[in-house]
Amino acid sequence: MSFEPSPKKAAAWMSGWLVAMVVMVVAGREATRTLHVFQIMEMRSLLGLVLLYPLIRASGGFAAMRTGRFGLYVARNTFHYGAQFAWFLALTMIPIAQVVALEFTMPIWTALLAVSFLGERLSGPRIAAIVLGLVGVATIVRPATDHLEPGQLVALAAAVGFAIAVIMVKSLTSSESAVAIIFWMLVVQSAIGLVPAIWVWRQPSLGVLPWIVVIAICGTYSHYCMTRALQHAGTTTIVPMDFLRVPLSAAAGWLVYDERIDVFMALGAVLILAGNVLNLRAPVAPARAAARPAPGPTP
Repeated sequence: MSFEPSPKKAAAWMSGWLVAMVVMVVAGREATRTLHVFQIMEMRSLLGLVLLYPLIRASGGFAAMRTGRFGLYVARNTFHYGAQFAWFLALTMIPIAQVVALEFTMPIWTALLAVSFLGERLSGPRIAAIVLGLVGVATIVRPATDHLEPGQLVALAAAVGFAIAVIMVKSLTSSESAVAIIFWMLVVQSAIGLVPAIWVWRQPSLGVLPWIVVIAICGTYSHYCMTRALQHAGTTTIVPMDFLRVPLSAAAGWLVYDERIDVFMALGAVLILAGNVLNLRAPVAPARAAARPAPGPTP
């Protein structure tokens, strides 16, 4: 299954990802005030299957969801479930700005994994885009460097897990549809989280239910957008675009929680935007043919 390489189309799909992820930060913070992370994740996956059904039906029904790469789906979603749990947990331990900033160590791990396992090459402009993005993140958040709190370590673990999951999704896009990738994500993660969710289950209040619905909508369709973006560009192109989530999250913090936006926020946003412009204008570097994963069942 091949798609036309197009940074512009990738950027359009990434816009949907960015909006959904910023909204989910706020919804996640509100939902974890009253419900355990395991329960939130299970409700999100089960509701996600309902929300995805129209796309499943439009894609040919459940028969079209059949796959010969189930092993890779299980591996990918095991890493993703662990990373997602760590991300939600970190939201309860440290400020949102720190969670988002530490999550953005992910491009470092993703780029290294993409070079090693997908055969992608980091061109000079893309290296510069990543560096500008990371400098922008550091400028905005200015995290303390004297010690790491447990919540910061949890957020770093989430970043590594997300990076591994992104690499596996990129491999899946060589033969699987975006809808199938999201379908199996929801199925596998529902199965993984069922017992932990039952163990901590409590009756959700009417006040928290809308936040769960928002998490389900954003969690389901954000990944659809990310998958479609990966079908039009490599991970080394996609990941730097995600740096925009930092200034967008800061803006959400200002609007929702009255968090101040200072000169460092503005400077960091400029650096991140510059990196994204540089990334989108960079030519696509060919991958090493031998290193590109072949479609079909995984070992």
